Amino acid sequence: MKLKISLSVFLLCAMVAIAQKPQRIAYIDMEYILENVPEYLDAQNTLDAKVTKWRGELDKLARHIEKLKTDLANERAILTQDLIQEKEDEITLKQQELRRLESLYFGPNGDMFLLRKQLVKPVQDQVYNSVQSIATRRKYDFVFDKSSDLVMLYSNKKHDISDLVLKSIVRDRKVQQNKEKRAAAKKDPTAGLTEKQKKALAAKEAARKKKQADREARKKKIDEARKKRLADIEAKRKLLKEKKDAAKKKKEEDKKKEQDNN
Repeated sequence: MKLKISLSVFLLCAMVAIAQKPQRIAYIDMEYILENVPEYLDAQNTLDAKVTKWRGELDKLARHIEKLKTDLANERAILTQDLIQEKEDEITLKQQELRRLESLYFGPNGDMFLLRKQLVKPVQDQVYNSVQSIATRRKYDFVFDKSSDLVMLYSNKKHDISDLVLKSIVRDRKVQQNKEKRAAAKKDPTAGLTEKQKKALAAKEAARKKKQADREARKKKIDEARKKRLADIEAKRKLLKEKKDAAKKKKEEDKKKEQDNN
């Protein structure tokens, strides 16, 4: 009743606002959007599997309690009062355990609530953020959810932005995946590659290293040859200098002898 009153007030306010000035209105189909988001389907399947498992445990315990009650009813006439009390205490404990598990699994803050919040809420937040972004960019005054309790007696398809929201989610997902791939590639260049791609990358890296090794070997060989040429030139220059010095010395000695003879 409170929800209907709130919706009525909201619609009345919207109608008054629309009467005052032109408004831009759009709507989405949340069920349609979520059914086409793979992350939501995976989360929902995981949640459904957990719920099935928990309900199975509760049903098994409930059947066990019913069997204890039936056995006690059939055997009550032949049991002592102490045994009857013992079996009744066992049934009470099992019933308490059943209520505890029901609260643990499906209570207001139970495992189902926490798991739904962990798995489903991030996807719902993603949808909400996309709607906010589109509404801000396109300047919509109101965006309704067609699949909610709000009754829409008529809706023009041209105001449906559900596909825009889906495209926005897909685009954001691709951007995020690319960021994650780049981050993973920095840590491990082979992350996300198939075995064939890994082998090709390894062969390419080996070829690059071999090419670099060959280039360094050629450079080393050239450097050694250059050093050898420089050493040969230095040796020839030294030998030539020695010959010049020896010739000059001999010439001076010959000149001195000639002077002495004169």
